[in-house]
Amino acid sequence: MMPPAALESVVGVAHVFATLFMTGLIWFVQIVHYPLFSRVAESGFCAYEQAHQRRTTMVVGPMMLLEALTAVWLVFLIDADDAPKRAFALVGVGLLVVIWLSTALVQGPAHQRLAAGFDAKVWRLLVRSNWVRTAAWSGRGGAGAATADAGLVGSPALSTIIGAGSEAVDTGVRERGATEVELVRIGS
Repeated sequence: MMPPAALESVVGVAHVFATLFMTGLIWFVQIVHYPLFSRVAESGFCAYEQAHQRRTTMVVGPMMLLEALTAVWLVFLIDADDAPKRAFALVGVGLLVVIWLSTALVQGPAHQRLAAGFDAKVWRLLVRSNWVRTAAWSGRGGAGAATADAGLVGSPALSTIIGAGSEAVDTGVRERGATEVELVRIGS
């Protein structure tokens, strides 16, 4: 069984990865993707929107689930006495609630309406309301970075796990002191 500190680190790395992935993706959607919806010809918009929903779900669905599961898991893994990490984790969960509610109550229904045909009013609602998710994911990205900086990611326990990889792995991490890590070539 994995030691609690190591488990916290592994879950933390997965969580920060998913959060930063989604933060970058939402900025792309907000600045590039959603504004371009208005440039799709009306004759092909229904098919475009339906394909958009299918393909986006394949990319976003697994990451949103990973992010949510690891966010909740971290709340339970982080020592209750570690106030900074616990606070960042709880703020992150709160922002996730905002994101999921906004998706379910505003953006999801807007996409469903757009699947029936382009409607400029619904499209404007989609673009404007998506700023809620963009801001919330940006906050989560900041909270994730702060949590990592508070010691969640890159702990000696994680270094030990990564450094204990197989000989087939080209690089690993070796512990140096209590908090420093050094990238090393395995077998050197």
